[in-house]
Parts: sequence; C-alpha cells; structure tokens
Amino acid sequence: MADRALTREAMLNGLHDIRLPADAPGGLIAELLAVVGCALIAAMLLGLIMRGVTLPRRQQKEANLQDRLAALAVLPDSERHLALLHLLKSERPDKFETLSGQLYAPGGVPDISTLEAEVARHD
Repeated sequence: MADRALTREAMLNGLHDIRLPADAPGGLIAELLAVVGCALIAAMLLGLIMRGVTLPRRQQKEANLQDRLAALAVLPDSERHLALLHLLKSERPDKFETLSGQLYAPGGVPDISTLEAEVARHD
C-alpha cells in the first residue's frame, strides 16, 4: 500500500486536468479528433431532440366522409370526378382497384352520382 493516505483535496486537484501526456501516441491530433467526435455525437443528439420537438403534430381527426363529400359539391364536374376518384382510392382501395382497369376505356369513368355512392358505401 501507499505510504500515506490520499487526501480529498489532492484527489480533486488531480482530477481537474486529466490529459494525455504530451508524448502519448497521437498527441494533440488525438485530442482534437476526440473533441470533434464528441461534438458530432452531441450535435446528432441535439438534432434528434429538435426534430422531435419541432415536427408538426398530426391533425386530431380528419373531417368525416359526409363532410368531405359535401365540400366536393362546389367543384366543377371535371375536378369533382378527379376528387371523387382520389377519395375512392383512399377510402375504398379495393373498389378503386376494380374500377381503375376501366378508367381509360371509352366511357369508362362512372358518373358523379355512382362515384359518390361508392365512396359513401360502407362495407
């Protein structure tokens, strides 16, 4: 064991300036690379935290289907057809899949009332 006991003050003074010896492999370059590495890790963590804080929250609940259909009633017919097809694709993808094969055939686009009925229909 040691001849004398290590005092608290001596231990704290020894911890204040822990550095690599000047003749250690890498020297100043190793210390700089360690500092850069620590800074990069801190920046990545800060970026992840900021991303979580600043991302916009999702809307609580979308308008119900009837409200969305009512909002489409004011559109011109060509835009209304397209909007109803998009709504059908999001609400009833199975029905849209069967309908999509016929869309480009002559007379393949169903009329507005049929599209509205298909969107509003619940399975």
